[in-house]
Amino acid sequence: MTQTFEDAGNFGKEFVDTGLKSLAALSKGAQAIAVESAEYAKKSFETGNAALEKLLSAKSLENAFEIQADYAKQAYEGFLAEATTLSGLYADMAKDSYKPFESVVAKAR
Repeated sequence: MTQTFEDAGNFGKEFVDTGLKSLAALSKGAQAIAVESAEYAKKSFETGNAALEKLLSAKSLENAFEIQADYAKQAYEGFLAEATTLSGLYADMAKDSYKPFESVVAKAR
């Protein structure tokens, strides 16, 4: 009977430790995503500001359309690159947060 209580206590301790490791991985992943998002926002703002300055100094309407088209292309490509980066970070965060539970799940089988 005492062995059963000790087993339950050990299982509970292991589960809490595993949960804390998973939470640490989630926290680390969320921090990486926040840093990446902030850097992208800053870069996007700077690029938009530079494009606006070019647009305001355009000599002709045709030149203004060209500047706007170049900016739209750069913004789209930048967005796709950022979306790819963020999806990779989210996938890594999910994998890293599940990793501590792999041993618990294996034991339960």
